[in-house]
Amino acid sequence: MPVKIRLQRHGKKGKPFYWVVAADARAKRDGKFLEKLGIYNPNTNPATIEIKVDNAVQWLQNGAQPTDTARAILSYKGVMLKNHLLGGLRKGALTEEQVEEKFNAWLEEKGASVATKVGGLDKVKADAKAKALEAEKEINDKRAAEAAALLVPEPVVKEVEKVAEAVVEEAPVSALDAAVEEAKGDAAPSKEK
Repeated sequence: MPVKIRLQRHGKKGKPFYWVVAADARAKRDGKFLEKLGIYNPNTNPATIEIKVDNAVQWLQNGAQPTDTARAILSYKGVMLKNHLLGGLRKGALTEEQVEEKFNAWLEEKGASVATKVGGLDKVKADAKAKALEAEKEINDKRAAEAAALLVPEPVVKEVEKVAEAVVEEAPVSALDAAVEEAKGDAAPSKEK
């Protein structure tokens, strides 16, 4: 029975989520599998990958063949490296301590590079958010200025104040009162039937 290490699709339309499984090569893509080795979620940035390293290495040593995508995922998580190092252990080229030391050193280096990428992505997000906020403030200030200009233009307000002062200085108070009463009379609705 040929065994493949491959991806089994889950999730909804447009949002794939995969299980990394060891399955019979003749089984359907999303059908029966022998063992679930981990998960792969490409929807996050960076992609979320969780693999049971020891179980995946065991399947590789027993002859399971990974698909191209599964091989890339296993390589990214260090499964292929550990399989290679254990092959050197079987041949006598390395000791168990050397295998663990090399694998742990590789994991630390890989973890540092992933942390650097995540930090860079966070910085890019923060910069984009700051730019968007700045652009939004500029737009709001522009809209407020336009709204104020539409309400009453500044030169018109100053002109009206000058005319009002001139009228008050020239006209006696009684004449102003008469003009106000006359304006009220004109504005009042007539009660003709």
